[in-house]
Amino acid sequence: MLAYYFRLALRSLRRNPALTVLMVVAIGIGIGASVTTMTVMHVLSGDPMPEKSDRLFYPRVDPEDAMFYEPGAEPPHQLTYVDAMNLLRDGRGRHQAVMSGGGSVVVPEAPDQEPVLIETRYTTADFFALFDVPFLHGAGWTAEQDEARDQVVVLSRSLNERVFGGANSVGESIRLGDHRFRVIGVIDQWRPNPHFYDLTTGPYADSEDAFLPLETSIDLQMARSGDMSCFGDERQSPEQQQRSGVCMWLQYWVELDAPEDRVAYRQYLERYSQAQREAGRFERPDNVRLHSLTEWLEVREVVPDDVRLQFWVALGFLVVCIVNTIGLMLAKFLRRSGEIGVRRALGATRRSVFLQYLMEAAMIGLVGAVLGVLLALAGLAAVRLQPVDYAAFARLDLNMLALAVGLSVLASLLAGLLPAWQACRIAPALQLKSE
Repeated sequence: MLAYYFRLALRSLRRNPALTVLMVVAIGIGIGASVTTMTVMHVLSGDPMPEKSDRLFYPRVDPEDAMFYEPGAEPPHQLTYVDAMNLLRDGRGRHQAVMSGGGSVVVPEAPDQEPVLIETRYTTADFFALFDVPFLHGAGWTAEQDEARDQVVVLSRSLNERVFGGANSVGESIRLGDHRFRVIGVIDQWRPNPHFYDLTTGPYADSEDAFLPLETSIDLQMARSGDMSCFGDERQSPEQQQRSGVCMWLQYWVELDAPEDRVAYRQYLERYSQAQREAGRFERPDNVRLHSLTEWLEVREVVPDDVRLQFWVALGFLVVCIVNTIGLMLAKFLRRSGEIGVRRALGATRRSVFLQYLMEAAMIGLVGAVLGVLLALAGLAAVRLQPVDYAAFARLDLNMLALAVGLSVLASLLAGLLPAWQACRIAPALQLKSE
């Protein structure tokens, strides 16, 4: 029976090509616009570590003095060196790491080569295990090398290819600025999206080219990037600020064994905050937060407001397209009232007429999906040309492709419900008499 309905629908679509094209274009434009913005929303709001995001947490405490205190205010987004090292030393999680962003210059050995400006990450030994960073060669450094301030470095795959031609560079040395480092590892392709572990350098920034021990970078006074906020009026040198308890510039992540351990870790943060206040460091009441990875992305609102606005505007546009399609289908279906009356007089049931016209609506949706996907690909290509840091992620994957087809068929079926219902209610006797 469905094959019969399919042949009838195909014949009907061919009979009125102008109306058919108008309906396909209406559905296709609505799908193209909505799928373009949905894809951007999808890639920007994705989970960068779905396999363990429920066990990764971002702790915060409030070390600021009582000046400008407002009850209920959020604690700072970053930690001071003192607090970060205290939490790291306590080691209450399976893995934990302190980190900050930076920048450096790769000085080539050959005099005819140009220096390369790179992004760096200063962190502690557990960073690579904490975030399951894949290695192409070698491995990360150890906690003992952290304490010894070893001048070791882990390179990204792209920097290793640029400097060492892609060969295994473990054991080689590389000069960053005025200092020479020994290569101990090369990371394979790794670019979390969003750049969740340090949102101060941009939520969709590239992953870094080189990873160095945090203490070594402080000792060598290497250039850092990202936010730093201080409180109090004590004047300090840049090095003193970095190791002080009054300047917040470090990110801290911890992996717990299970999501259920979150309550215990928050209690630990509250006890830590209380102990610091009793010691005279903290002046404010306990004000701690412990966000999971996905919660932290929501708190920091990593999806730009203009992308959210475009998403809702596109959905509204799709609704307008569906309404227009309803009008076109009503005009087309009711124009065939005489044919429907004859079919009903020959024994066709209301159900069969209703299903036949829904089949026709579904076919319009399928053809509209093809046009919509083409428009979405063009729209995403236009997004990639924009000077925004998330442009490279705007690509249609299989999930969004399936969504485009499903949404197109659903939209056309919704548009066809009222016209099909009106068509199946035509009284055959009255229609034949009028004919």
